[in-house]
Amino acid sequence: MNNSQLPQGKLARVVFTRTFVFVVLLLAILFLSAGTFAYWEAWVYFGIILVPMISFLIFLLKTNPELLERRMRVREKQAEQKFIVIIGSIIFFLVFLLPGFDKRFRWSEVPMEMVIVADIFVLLSYLMIFLVLRENRYASRIIEVERDQEVISTGPYAIVRHPMYLGASLMYLFSPLALGSYWAIIPSFLMIPVFVARIRNEEKILERELKGYQKYMQKTKYRLVPGIW
Repeated sequence: MNNSQLPQGKLARVVFTRTFVFVVLLLAILFLSAGTFAYWEAWVYFGIILVPMISFLIFLLKTNPELLERRMRVREKQAEQKFIVIIGSIIFFLVFLLPGFDKRFRWSEVPMEMVIVADIFVLLSYLMIFLVLRENRYASRIIEVERDQEVISTGPYAIVRHPMYLGASLMYLFSPLALGSYWAIIPSFLMIPVFVARIRNEEKILERELKGYQKYMQKTKYRLVPGIW
């Protein structure tokens, strides 16, 4: 028996409804902007993210529905975080909209070999995010501290304090190349300061509300990139 507030059947419906909406939205962004379905980079990219996404969702639904329910929360409580989310959403659309226009108007030509290497990094970044979710059962999508929450300092959290943002950063940086666009790299880099702002605000909350987090910060010194920050 689990402690999920939603019955598992209802949780499954919520999860797969949102997944379906995300899939349709991403398909629309990529192919409508490209003006064609003859966009092999987008089909490969789509398969690379969709297969592990569905697999991870099914795995979490069966093994940790409480975590999956936390991942379904999308309404931030902090005003600063709400603003950060809005900016991040705009950048998200640019990152995935520009490659389609790049394909339509042939602004840039990314070699197939580079596209494949980028696809591999996208897949690895997705696997990194999954490892974080498996390690941290408190990994909510929004910034919050729950009752009896514990500091997670094992696995990827022993290397950096925010490994999920590291995985997400790599995914954003390599997605433009995986989609065959050099120009989309520009907005993808803009996501980095968004993550930095989110991390800074999140750590203020964790320092204040999560017992043991200040000690963890002393032990694991780097937030996002080992040896840099």
